Amino acid sequence: MAWSAFVAAKWRESPRDPALEMIRRLQIEDIDDPRLAPYRNMRAQTGHLGDGVFVTEGPKVVERLMDSGLEILSILMPPEWLQDFQPRLDGYARDLDLFVAPLSTLEQLTGYNLYQGVLALGRVPPPTPLGAFGDLPGPRLLLALDGVGNSENTGTILRTATALGVQGLIAGETASHPFMRRSVRSSMGAVFRMPYFCATSLRDTLQQLRAMGFHCVAAHPHVEGRTLWEAEFTGDTCLVLGAEGNGIRPEVLSACSDAVALPMLEGVDSLNVASAAAVFLAEVRRQRRGR
Repeated sequence: MAWSAFVAAKWRESPRDPALEMIRRLQIEDIDDPRLAPYRNMRAQTGHLGDGVFVTEGPKVVERLMDSGLEILSILMPPEWLQDFQPRLDGYARDLDLFVAPLSTLEQLTGYNLYQGVLALGRVPPPTPLGAFGDLPGPRLLLALDGVGNSENTGTILRTATALGVQGLIAGETASHPFMRRSVRSSMGAVFRMPYFCATSLRDTLQQLRAMGFHCVAAHPHVEGRTLWEAEFTGDTCLVLGAEGNGIRPEVLSACSDAVALPMLEGVDSLNVASAAAVFLAEVRRQRRGR
């Protein structure tokens, strides 16, 4: 009897809590199995989002996905990882497929080298309504991204933002979606804990946030005479970061209530946006200590 059929039979025979569902362990026999299609198209990130799913990579991130409460459709791993994951699988009371295959087969499936070979397919959670950010405990702190199209930068920013107290992410219409594969990977799972809102017009969204009492502060490298150290972050704040190079678009900048720059030595005109986010958010955290 096949392993999956054996488990199914034991499931029917043994008395179990009806609220618990079954993890189906399936040995990969054919990499063309249609259930593996999302793993075959790992580079088609926007296609995943169009289907409402995302792929996450690495054992630590998959573990955090299992702890997050988000819906998992399947997990894919080499057999050598089964022992490490068994305690989590034993306590996971949800329905999913567990695909098992040698690392070489998984690399053939995905089309590139895998370091550890543990992958999972999850359901993208719905965005948070903008109005819900008004109900956050104060002082509230949001982060908005304008034109940050590099998903690895987005993921790194998310990881820093989670560590430094950001309560929600606003992705502008020209920004990378937070659940792009490389964003999820670079965030090390922090994205699973961060409520997000996808703006169709970041300018209009910032105006709405200002009406809700948020002080919208643009991190803008070309502001003369006003520095980060002079800004006030102790109240309800939405920090706005722009793309490297062009920075924040003029129409978005005009919707902000303040704009400040990070003072730097001559000859250096900007930082990587993820590095800038860390500096700005560290200053926010410093000002709010003890609150």
